[in-house]
Amino acid sequence: MFLSVFDVFKIGIGPSSSHTMGPMVAAARFLDDILNGDWPRPAGYSVSRLEVSLHGSLAFTGIGHGTGRAVILGLMGHEPDTVDPDAMDGIIAGVEAERKVTPAGHPAYEFDPETDLIFDRKNPLPGHANGMTFSAYDADDRLLLRRIYYSIGGGFVVTELELEAMKGAAETPVEAGVPYPFHNAAEMLVMAKESGLSIAEMKRANEETHMKRADLDQRLDAIWSAMHGCIERGLQQDGVMPGGLNVRRRARDIHHKLQDEWKQNKANPLLANDWLSVYAMAVNEENAAGGRIVTAPTNGAAGVIPATVQYFTQFHDGADAAGIRDFLLTAAAIGGIIKHNASISGAEVGCQGEVGSASAMAAAGLAAVMGGSPEQIENAAEIALEHHLGMTCDPVAGLVQVPCIERNALGAVKAVTAASLALKGDGQHFVPLDACVETMRQTGLDMNERYKETSEGGLAVNVVEC
Repeated sequence: MFLSVFDVFKIGIGPSSSHTMGPMVAAARFLDDILNGDWPRPAGYSVSRLEVSLHGSLAFTGIGHGTGRAVILGLMGHEPDTVDPDAMDGIIAGVEAERKVTPAGHPAYEFDPETDLIFDRKNPLPGHANGMTFSAYDADDRLLLRRIYYSIGGGFVVTELELEAMKGAAETPVEAGVPYPFHNAAEMLVMAKESGLSIAEMKRANEETHMKRADLDQRLDAIWSAMHGCIERGLQQDGVMPGGLNVRRRARDIHHKLQDEWKQNKANPLLANDWLSVYAMAVNEENAAGGRIVTAPTNGAAGVIPATVQYFTQFHDGADAAGIRDFLLTAAAIGGIIKHNASISGAEVGCQGEVGSASAMAAAGLAAVMGGSPEQIENAAEIALEHHLGMTCDPVAGLVQVPCIERNALGAVKAVTAASLALKGDGQHFVPLDACVETMRQTGLDMNERYKETSEGGLAVNVVEC
C-alpha cells in the first residue's frame, strides 16, 4: 500500500477538503472528460450547457461549506492549489451575472447557478455520502455526457468505477513497487524491525521511488511553509467569519494575551496547551474563511498537525527542518494506514475520521521527532485515535466553525499528551493501532447518518442559529 505524503497533505483552500476542494477537482475532471474522455460523440455534436447536482452530505451542508462556489470555480478551470482566494468572489459574481462558464481551452458553456446547480437532498447516490452528478447537454437540451464523482475525504475524488476498484483493492491490496509496502501498523512495525529503519526512513524510501531526495525535501518544506503561513495569517486576522453565525475570530486576541504573558515571564501551568490551542484555532479560522489551507488529512482537521509542529519548534531544543520533514513523513504513514483501512471522511465515519485521524498522525509525528521507537510511535497514534472514537460530525449550520475550530485545538492537545504518554512507556500496550482503526471503521458504519456531516443531529439541531 502506497499513499504519498503529498496525497495526505495537499495545498488548497477552505473551508472543506471534501465539500470544497473535492467538488472543484471533480469539475476539472469533468471538463477534461468533455474534451478528452472516451465517450460516444454524436456527429456534429457540440456541448452547450452544463448541469451539476449535489447529493447526500454535499446537498445538506454544501451551502455552508461553499460547495456551490467550488463547483463554479472548478467549471471556470480553477484548481484548489492555484486559485487566488482573493479573486474567488469576483469570479463567482461574473458567472452568476453572465450565466455561463468560460474555462480555458473550452468554448463558453451555459451554466446558470440558479437552475443548473442543484442541491438534491432527496436522492443520495449509492457509492458514498459525498456524491456529485455532472451532465453536459447540446443546444437542443439532449444529454451528451453524464459522470458521477464521489468526494471521499481529504480532497480525493473518484468515479463510480474507481470507487468499486478501491473497494476491491481493500480486500486484495496491490503493491506499488515500493520497498516498504505496509498495509497496516502491524506490517509497518515488522518492516521497521527487520530493516532497522525508522517509520520516517521507510516512508522516505517509498517516496524516493517516485522522486529525487532533493525534490522530496523541497516539497516537504513547501508543505510546512504553507502550514506555517496559514498559522501566521490566522494570528493576524480579526472580525466575524462568513456564513451568518456571527462567530468572531479569537486566535488573534488570545495570541496577544499569550505574547504579553511570555514577555512578563508569568508562571502559567497551561502554557503549552494555550499555545497549541491558539495555533490550531488560527488555522481553522483561516479555513472557515476560505483561505489557503493544507489538508492534514482534511480541511476540517487542518489545524491539529500544524499546531503540533509549531509547538515542537517552539518548545523543543534542536527542532530543525530535518525534524519537521520526519514529522510529516511519519504522520503521513499513519494517515495512509487509517485512510486505507477505515476513513478520513466526516461524511463517512464522523469527526473521529477527521480530527481523530489528525490527532493520531500528529501524536505519531511528535513521538518520532522526540526520539520515539517505532513501537512508541504506533502507541502514540493509538492513544490519540482511541480517545476520539465515536466523535460525531455535527457542524452548526453546515459551517466549519462550531464545534470544529475548538475541536482542532483539543485534538492538538490530545496529540501532545498521547505522544508524552507513549514516550514514557516501552511501546508495549494493550490495544494495537490496527484494532483501534478497525473500531473506528465499525463505529462509523454504526453511526446514524444524522451525525455524519449532514447537520441534522447533535449541536447542529440543538444550538439556535443567530
